[in-house]
Amino acid sequence: MLTLYTFGPAFGLPDASPFVTKAEMLLKLAGLPYQTKRGSLRRAPKGKLPYLDDMGRIVADSTLIRWHIEKTYHIDFDAGLSPAECGIAWAAEKLMEDNLYWAVARVRWLDEANFERGPAQFFRGVPAPMRGLAERLVRHKVRRTLWNQGLGRHSEEELVALANKGVTSIADILGDRQYLMGDKPCGADATLFAFAASLLCPVFDTPIRTAAEGHANLVAYVARMRQEFFPDFDPDTAQQSELSRR
Repeated sequence: MLTLYTFGPAFGLPDASPFVTKAEMLLKLAGLPYQTKRGSLRRAPKGKLPYLDDMGRIVADSTLIRWHIEKTYHIDFDAGLSPAECGIAWAAEKLMEDNLYWAVARVRWLDEANFERGPAQFFRGVPAPMRGLAERLVRHKVRRTLWNQGLGRHSEEELVALANKGVTSIADILGDRQYLMGDKPCGADATLFAFAASLLCPVFDTPIRTAAEGHANLVAYVARMRQEFFPDFDPDTAQQSELSRR
């Protein structure tokens, strides 16, 4: 059986990482039997999650997991799309993964109130005398990564303006369709659901979330996808379970 290594539910979301949720969505879209297990960054082949164990073959990175599924199990996630539509879907994915993700990371990790609501939970297992140091080291790493990526060099106002433009663009691409590119899901829907659900997460108070909530089609899309693909997932129960586990 396929095993997907994850962080686990957090903040009322199927997983703390939208990349993990994306990978799980791909497995659901493919109709493949799988199980999830809590992973460890120290043991992960590229030092990040998710990664997939396909009967001993290890595949790291959510996009490489998609390509592995397509090649190994002869699944075309974009069947029926034109080349232009495939290009739009890919561009939308990269906007979410390489731009919006980092904008959200900045407001969650570097804003004090949002950090306490969310990422601070990850450090609860660290002994109290070392917890503050561990938090500072990781947040410094996040700050440095954001600076190198580029978004960390902008003012808060500039960052929000760029992120809101991205959110509007995604909402405009979705339009009034049921799924991103039409009446059936494509590969990019795995990414859109994962990242839109993260953007709309009520745990965090951010202007980016406010912008996403202003697009009724995005809000309705997340609700539909959650009901279709995670019908048994209870955000409130999952969040309380995660809090008690840490």
